[in-house]
Amino acid sequence: MIALGVLVAIWWCQKRWENKGGKAEEISEIMIWAVPFGLIGARLYHVVTDWRSFRGRWEDVPAIWQGGLGIPGGLILGVAVGVSVAKKKGINTSAVLDAVIPSIPIAQAIGRWGNWFNQELFGKPTELPWALEIDFQHRPKDFIAESTFHPTFLYEAVWNVLLALLLAKCDRARLLKPGRLIGLWILGYGVGRLWVEALRIDNASLIAGVRVNIWMSLIAIVSGLLIVALGRQRSIDSMNP
Repeated sequence: MIALGVLVAIWWCQKRWENKGGKAEEISEIMIWAVPFGLIGARLYHVVTDWRSFRGRWEDVPAIWQGGLGIPGGLILGVAVGVSVAKKKGINTSAVLDAVIPSIPIAQAIGRWGNWFNQELFGKPTELPWALEIDFQHRPKDFIAESTFHPTFLYEAVWNVLLALLLAKCDRARLLKPGRLIGLWILGYGVGRLWVEALRIDNASLIAGVRVNIWMSLIAIVSGLLIVALGRQRSIDSMNP
């Protein structure tokens, strides 16, 4: 599902870049580096934030087929490498960022369906009409008597699709300075991940009794707000010299 999400995102990104006057192969040249480094970043984030589970089995760190990819790490390293490659190839980094950013939540939305196939990373017990039924062997010990749970993967997938559409619309309307659309994405991802993470009941590393990814979501929200505020203010200033 992650691979499918990447392929769909690259296809849409190429279309968006062509609409901006670029060439589809330029996106391919960027993604051939950004995607594998994003995978590495996702794994490193998981290992760093859940290092206790690797004690005594550090040889399993590269074994991504056993599960364990942290989206924040993948996004950070993947975007950083992608921007670096674009600079080296003389591609306008602000313009290409604005073309790429809306496609990222689409990749996330599709990739999240892997959680459904694996019956993992679901939320608290619920009897809502759209509750997710989890097999006995996949339930946490503290909730073994429960059978239906919040489908957090679905919540995050829907949120990301809506976020992608919002990002594309804002890009068309040119509401932000070129290259600042990334701030709106970071903000939107942080808000969505915050409430979804609060519903999850899987084991997670804690800081001050709070899940690590909740802290990361709060950091993302603040960072995104700053980028958007600065981008919007400069856009207004440019229209009123």
